[in-house]
Amino acid sequence: MLPKESLTGRALARSLVALLVFSTTACTFLSVDERAAQESLAPPEPSIVSGPPPKPLAPCAWWYGIGAKPTSLQLKFAAQHFSLVVLNSWETAALRRLRQLNPKVKVLVYKDFSSTRNYPGTVDNGVDAKYLPTGLGYVATEKAHPEWFAVDTADQRIEWKGYEKHWQMTVWTEAYQRAWTTAVVEEVVREGWDGVLADNDFSSLRFYSPAVLKGTADVEATDRLLRDGFDSFLGIAGDELQKAGKMLIPNVSESHLRPGRWTAHSRYDGAMEENFGLRDDGGTGELLTFRGNEWKELRAQAALGESWLLLVTHTTSSREERVGYATAALLAGPYTCWNGAAPDYKNPAWSQYQEAGLGEAVETANRLSNGVWTRGFSNGWVAVNPTGKPAQVTPPAGLVDINGVPVPGPFELPGADAKVLVKPKAPGVTTTPPVKPPTVPTTTTTTTPPVPPKPAETPVS
Repeated sequence: MLPKESLTGRALARSLVALLVFSTTACTFLSVDERAAQESLAPPEPSIVSGPPPKPLAPCAWWYGIGAKPTSLQLKFAAQHFSLVVLNSWETAALRRLRQLNPKVKVLVYKDFSSTRNYPGTVDNGVDAKYLPTGLGYVATEKAHPEWFAVDTADQRIEWKGYEKHWQMTVWTEAYQRAWTTAVVEEVVREGWDGVLADNDFSSLRFYSPAVLKGTADVEATDRLLRDGFDSFLGIAGDELQKAGKMLIPNVSESHLRPGRWTAHSRYDGAMEENFGLRDDGGTGELLTFRGNEWKELRAQAALGESWLLLVTHTTSSREERVGYATAALLAGPYTCWNGAAPDYKNPAWSQYQEAGLGEAVETANRLSNGVWTRGFSNGWVAVNPTGKPAQVTPPAGLVDINGVPVPGPFELPGADAKVLVKPKAPGVTTTPPVKPPTVPTTTTTTTPPVPPKPAETPVS
């Protein structure tokens, strides 16, 4: 758990952020060997009470490692390159190995807030598995508390579309919330995880099911019940994990639609944005992250410097890769970490931009009159155009792109695109090819249950 100062101090700091006093701090990343990783990889613990602030460096890297069983090479790579790793609950051996390789890496366990599951591996021969991707087992819940399974207006249990044998639970029921919390806290403490990545802190059921919950009048009322439920659920789980000295980071969805939701749900140790820097309108419009109040809330959290921003951009193209990284660099708080993931999360994601070497931020992010955001670093500069239209941008003189190609004078930055520029290498200095993480062979099989990746949330206008 991240150290917390007094409530008075925290309230004062948040008040200052509300007045738009934005910090330039960021967490550090260095491509290092294993021994150096143990000394300097992880960002320092936050504090606004004493000591110098963390240096404002480019975004750190993290791994959402829930897609397949990690290999020994992947774990070594993770220890050398990532500040935070999320693993499935049955990967306790991987947890211990990461502890040996780099004790400073934060390692969280994946747990789903919203479902219980009975696909093979979670339930075998009528018995719940010891280690689950959920808080509560299907069999035990069915026997003791069948009322915790959510039902629709026809009294039918709700199975998530596209996710066979994932069952929606009554996340708004205090009894379920406390049972989930008790089970998860006990496991986290027993196994030695640093905390929990709690998936599916969502604001609408519609991405998983068109069902209307029993007792609600329509889809909107169903979603209000779920949102209110998560508000209270988060408080119960966060308080208990905090008492145990553990972290809680929820995967918060649709933050651009609900002002204040990101701020409220990141109040313990941060939050995850799984659709960061993506484009709206079928890939032809503006960047969703900048819509509504979300960008302001992300900036405020990063500036406050108390908690993690775990950002994921699903990089199916080079444009998404540079947009995701550059947008994360605009935030650049002490716990801002970015991941350019493939949709299945099977392999550690690593980007050439994480080798760019931007250096230390020398200013806060600035919004130009044409809507473009820029930020200068000691060794480079980034620009992001979140609008749907091209705009003229003038970079600092003498910079090159990450391939070493000069970028002279003003240029046109397309809508929903970005640019990452750095100082050219000194004469005689060769560019090191980007490090690539080991991949999982396509023939890999496991006896432990896979956690299907969460579906990309359909943009809602």
